[in-house]
Amino acid sequence: MLEIRELSKSFNIGTDNEVTIFSDFSLEINSGECTGILGANGCGKSTLFNIISGVIKPEKGEIILGGENISTLKENERAKYIGRVHQNPSMGVSPSLTILENISLSDKKCQKFTLRGLIKKDKTEEYKELLKTLDLGLENKIDTEVKYLSGGQRQSLSLLMATMNKPELLLLDEHTAALDPKTSRLIMEKTQELIKTQSITTMMISHNVKDTIKYSDRIVMLDRGRVVLDVRNRDITEKELLGIYNSRNYDSMAS
Repeated sequence: MLEIRELSKSFNIGTDNEVTIFSDFSLEINSGECTGILGANGCGKSTLFNIISGVIKPEKGEIILGGENISTLKENERAKYIGRVHQNPSMGVSPSLTILENISLSDKKCQKFTLRGLIKKDKTEEYKELLKTLDLGLENKIDTEVKYLSGGQRQSLSLLMATMNKPELLLLDEHTAALDPKTSRLIMEKTQELIKTQSITTMMISHNVKDTIKYSDRIVMLDRGRVVLDVRNRDITEKELLGIYNSRNYDSMAS
């Protein structure tokens, strides 16, 4: 379980441009479930993910993951417990490295190693078997630099790398937004398969109401740093959710 306790975060404090994103914000995320996070730009979605993963620090509040307070851990220390897939397919991979090198790096996340000891030959077949689960033929391109892969292939690889060591928490930050509809659907199906098979606690930011209902167990809608809707996906229709979403009359702001 993930517990967010009394979180407060403001930007540009003490200036005319001061803006408060969260004020005493609390939320619990159930273990083994996928929670869809909805809300327009500026509601705090990305800020919340950045606080959870340690990218930015709040003024107040605690992050409890699996019963352990990780609030004081740095971003690289939290990476031991948290996997994240970004909107940009290139952010979760190293484009200049090969598929094999990328997977090897991910496998050694939070471990000490030398570049010479990065790739273990006895691991190559294991990595190929993992790649086969993507059904993209990447196991046959294991020595190909990632920059030559399509956006969908890179995002699939990012997803695989983020989940290969079964993190306690997976953060999906609009991870299909930059993909075409067909590729997006394939990525979402693979995402659901991975998180259900491994029972990974997941938070998924999305602007796609249909995907949020279809692939989430629970839906949380944010507005200006507050929870304005918290419902099981089976208890709301796409039409009802879309109506609530559109009725908020959000202004377009950076999230």
